[in-house]
Amino acid sequence: MYLIPIAWIYVALMMAVAEATSSNGTVLGALVTLVLYGLLPVGLVLYFMGTPARKRARLAQEAQQSDPATRAVAHGQAAASDAPDASGKPPADPVAPVRKEP
Repeated sequence: MYLIPIAWIYVALMMAVAEATSSNGTVLGALVTLVLYGLLPVGLVLYFMGTPARKRARLAQEAQQSDPATRAVAHGQAAASDAPDASGKPPADPVAPVRKEP
């Protein structure tokens, strides 16, 4: 997963080195090149790629905090519930009703 961002940072670093060592280049230009072509885009891409994992972790944490059965199981206790599946929700109809066509 990190191979492409590392390669992109390497390319941006080489662009910055070429900018700094060029006869018309400056160190300030090299820093701007490194930040605008390297660090900023890679940081944004990694942030966006990590969004689903952060969302899953947040939802799992919320579910663990809100569901007493999950909390009890996580702490090694038996889940106490009247429902056979311990979810507290009524069972759904296993067979969908059949409609007659008009």
